[in-house]
Amino acid sequence: MPNTINIQRRKLLKYAGLTAAMAAAYPFLSYAESMAMGNQASKDFDPDVEIELTQEVAHVPIFKGPETRIWKVSGKVLKGPEAAIENHAESYIAPTIRLQKGQKVRIILKNNLPAPSILHWHGLHVPSKMDGNPMYAVDQGQAFVYEFTILNRAGFYWYHAHTHSVTAKQVYSGLAGLFIVSDAEEQALDLPKGEYDVALAIQDRSFDNQNQLHYNNHMMQRMQGFLGDQIMINGQPDYILPVATRAYRLRLLNGSNSRIYKLAWDDGTPMTVIGVDGGLLEHPEQHAYMMLAPGERREIWMDFSGKPVGTELTLRSLPFESAMHGGMHGGGMMGGRRMMGGRGMMSGGDLPLGGDYAVLKVKVSRQVQAQNKLPERLTTIKPLRLQDAANADNPRNILLSMRHMSALLNGRSYAMDDVRPDEIIPVNTLQVITFDNGFSGGMGMGMGMGGMMAMPHPMHIHGEQFQVLRREINPGFRSGHESVAAGFVDSGWKDTVLVMPGEKVTILKPFNDYTGIFMYHCHNLEHEDMGMMRDFLIK
Repeated sequence: MPNTINIQRRKLLKYAGLTAAMAAAYPFLSYAESMAMGNQASKDFDPDVEIELTQEVAHVPIFKGPETRIWKVSGKVLKGPEAAIENHAESYIAPTIRLQKGQKVRIILKNNLPAPSILHWHGLHVPSKMDGNPMYAVDQGQAFVYEFTILNRAGFYWYHAHTHSVTAKQVYSGLAGLFIVSDAEEQALDLPKGEYDVALAIQDRSFDNQNQLHYNNHMMQRMQGFLGDQIMINGQPDYILPVATRAYRLRLLNGSNSRIYKLAWDDGTPMTVIGVDGGLLEHPEQHAYMMLAPGERREIWMDFSGKPVGTELTLRSLPFESAMHGGMHGGGMMGGRRMMGGRGMMSGGDLPLGGDYAVLKVKVSRQVQAQNKLPERLTTIKPLRLQDAANADNPRNILLSMRHMSALLNGRSYAMDDVRPDEIIPVNTLQVITFDNGFSGGMGMGMGMGGMMAMPHPMHIHGEQFQVLRREINPGFRSGHESVAAGFVDSGWKDTVLVMPGEKVTILKPFNDYTGIFMYHCHNLEHEDMGMMRDFLIK
């Protein structure tokens, strides 16, 4: 395996003109030149499972007519159970990876794409150099070797490209897949298994008249985030899920670049939520609808046993007020543009942010006999306590803002190797962090105030999962907040949290086990690429 270092990163370090004093102030710079070691297999690491993932240009049949050009990930198991990888040959979605807690895994990423790339394991608690930071991107013809132990509890995770300034386009082109972890506690529960445990990636895409993916990168679209005119489920359009007359475990990922969903069954059946980003909840929760922001996952229990064969149900996204001060309905002037030409040449089309549209159709296709009892208790979750935080009296406040065609965190844009003193965190500590999206006024408070705009931001922190402590809303944004608030599922372990305009969300986040760089950013991928991303240094 060649010992490779991303040439782009070398140039960035050179142009940054880092001095010896800066290296002394930020110790992580002292081992920067050794980062290529992560590209090689370790002689003393004996994996239980070894997987090879290859990225390359491919063509898949999505619609009738010309095949669609995509950036495809294909996988194979080199060691361990074959069930660890499930390829999706006729879809743009990357392979589904299934592993067990405690397994040691080696993943060899081969990049045959005409561009640098790297993959991030979203939600997994792994060492810094295995996390998929953009500084590790490898060029065409090169490889990166990941080695880590699965420390996460059973849960529904995912992985996706995380390449500097082009994450949105690379994910959109196909570099994203599902990652499912199981453990003994989950397996002991009487939850639906096998074909009755269904993982579904929800994404939106636009295609031209030749069935090719269309990604418009004009500035207005970057500011709001890409909105496609076609909902795709596991990389397929017009998706219909056939089900039997019994209970199902449906795992839902919002893998869209920027689209936020307000999900509800069209027949009024409550959404019975059993899991979130970091695995099962202690107890099932029922919601009339459920918010799902980019990067978030939800697991729901749905019992079709009382439905006659032939019954059709639709999972819809319901209307809600989204961007802009004052809560302009349906996304305001930024969300309601119409499509023109082909399958849609402008962002949003008939599916504006905050609109009303179908996401998934379910058809009851066969009769079966089955026990369909949902356990009253699913797991035990130890609540994190504010008084145990190292900074209980001094929360780390992160201000979210969109201004002058830029997306900022505490007024800063992303820059590689640019950790500031307030972004250095002691390892093995619990931290209080607040995300302020215009709650305190000023930054992010709406159009007309210094060229700023208020928009929803799904905030993601790499590494260990966190817990949501509370939400607070600025009274000027209460109307828009009330259109979504009943759909927040803030229980359990999370790695991504939706922060609405005028809102402040406080979380408790452990930083255990691993030192090094871990990113925090908006998971609206266009916002991330515009700079709404920073690094924590854990030391």
